[in-house]
Amino acid sequence: MNPHDPRQHVDPSLHPLLDQIPPKVFSLDTLVERRADILVMLQGAPPEPGAAEAEEHHVPGPGGRGTVRVLVWRSPGAAGKLPAVLEIHGGGYVVGEAGMSAAEHRSLVAETPCVVVSVDYGLAPESAHPALVEECYAALVWMAANADALGIDAARIGVRGVSAGGGLAAALALLARDRGEIPLAFQHLCCPMLDDRTCTDPDPNPHSGHFIWTRASNHFGWASLLGAEPGGEGVSPYAAPARAESLAGLPPTYIGVGSVDLFIDENLEYARRLIRAGVPVELHVYPGGFHGFEMAPDSPLAQQARRDHRAALVRALGG
Repeated sequence: MNPHDPRQHVDPSLHPLLDQIPPKVFSLDTLVERRADILVMLQGAPPEPGAAEAEEHHVPGPGGRGTVRVLVWRSPGAAGKLPAVLEIHGGGYVVGEAGMSAAEHRSLVAETPCVVVSVDYGLAPESAHPALVEECYAALVWMAANADALGIDAARIGVRGVSAGGGLAAALALLARDRGEIPLAFQHLCCPMLDDRTCTDPDPNPHSGHFIWTRASNHFGWASLLGAEPGGEGVSPYAAPARAESLAGLPPTYIGVGSVDLFIDENLEYARRLIRAGVPVELHVYPGGFHGFEMAPDSPLAQQARRDHRAALVRALGG
């Protein structure tokens, strides 16, 4: 084997997924195509008969300006006030849509009594920081203000996201902590995109970031969100949560990430800082997992990660 081949560090059961997914470049020139890829993904198999259907709402936007689209799933037949999670989709801050994980949300509400609210925040570069996190906060405010109508237990609302969605979930947890209006019960972060300085690290991890979401794509995503070159001075922690001076007072946290994911180092550092700040942390590192490896249907590593992610989320919801 070529000692310089990054695939040697990938779990062998994930190689078929790499063969199925061609490298994709994220840039201004390819953005329309990348967003179209999401629409194709949404045209998947229809839900099973009797599965929960999403309710669409348009909620007041930040500062009462405009509206933000959200999709709401509730456990069929469940009575009373239920725990809830605000789901924030991934996509590098530049692609994605609230319904892209609909199958997962239907499965979750079928498995444990809960409410899932997925927010359709504006995408960069058309929308830049702070618009994205403020729109997520507007959805959170709406959930809390309408808890009775939605059948939500306002004392058991958490946030969850994958990749850029995980970064926004972490940023939202910081924002909620600092504004002191809505206490969060947990944050569930899967390979979260937390630190713009990863783009300018002078000594990057040589084994990470070679697949699915690369260093070039990461630079484009952060530059689009910030409206400026990543890694500079004065970046808000509500854009890049790793910039926060203190992580004290944040809710119990789950973090799962692959060992060759581009975000491995920033995720480990965030977990370390959370633990030092007295925040309960459940951390999983999956050896040989690249960004998005959980998509592999038959890989034992991916299956384990999906089980761990779901089990932690169900526990956080009190299931």
